Amino acid sequence: MLAELIQLMQPAIDAEMQQVISNPQFQSYPGLEPILRYHLGRENQSGQGKKIRPLMVLLSAAAPGVDWRSALPSAAAVELLHNFSLIHDDIEDSSPLRRGHETVWKKWGIPLAINAGDAMFTLSFLALERLSETVGPEAALRSMQVLAQASLHLTCGQHLDISNEGERLIELDAYWSMIAGKTAALLSACMRLGAIAGGATDEQERLLARFGAELGMAFQAWDDWLGIWGDAVETGKSTKSDLIAGKKTLPVVYALQKPGRFYDRWMRGGILPDEVDELSAWLAEDGAQKFTENEVARLTAQAIDSLHMSGFENKYVQGLQELALSLLKRRK
Repeated sequence: MLAELIQLMQPAIDAEMQQVISNPQFQSYPGLEPILRYHLGRENQSGQGKKIRPLMVLLSAAAPGVDWRSALPSAAAVELLHNFSLIHDDIEDSSPLRRGHETVWKKWGIPLAINAGDAMFTLSFLALERLSETVGPEAALRSMQVLAQASLHLTCGQHLDISNEGERLIELDAYWSMIAGKTAALLSACMRLGAIAGGATDEQERLLARFGAELGMAFQAWDDWLGIWGDAVETGKSTKSDLIAGKKTLPVVYALQKPGRFYDRWMRGGILPDEVDELSAWLAEDGAQKFTENEVARLTAQAIDSLHMSGFENKYVQGLQELALSLLKRRK
């Protein structure tokens, strides 16, 4: 069912994105639009080509029974906001590659990359203008408020992420707070935006938003797993980079809750590339690999429970459930 819905909705999402990116103002400022299109092309080449976030908007809008096309402006908005965050994340993380291709800052330099990210952010709000035509001005205003709140959550989560880089140890609660302000906040906003466009009740909107938040937590936790034990060829990202950079991913934070070989080596700092394989094995021995897998499964199950509690039963809800379960099989 999910594959059929993706095939149905993907062209409409692409057309809406094309309309927003083709802003007439760019004609007077040559060079900026190609940078935006380059980044969107690189981000959407492989696994993420399904455009998970805008798809969630459309599926949640259709769950109450309305035409999902009415939520296309919201779908474009969240995809643009997501890509704004990626451009800036790549700068802040000094990441030279995204999905096997040069990042925007690496190709054009940091100043132009910051500017391109700012343009993408602005376009995300401009995308919502058409929502007044498809669902009405009141829903459009509420949607802008949701998108603004999600933007603030993203920057708060990124603040914690960057701040924690200077700490050798953080608690598990601090980790969950950090990712709640990143992936979880945006996926929750996706579901809320769809619910608004679909005319869901306040309680249904709350449950759909909770589904998105829990799915986002599972999504990030699985990304952390992939960052250590994934296949670098499939992910387009080295499985050594997270440990070398000292990132506080879920497996690392869990393992640091108790003394051991990994704890002792981590606290000395300065992890070298040739040490990563051994450290990864120590993490697994400490139970961090299994713990992360269990947390992904737990959060995914909670997300599906929230979805069912909304009371919607149709192919669009089935598609959302399939999307959630696909996290447990995702390798890139």
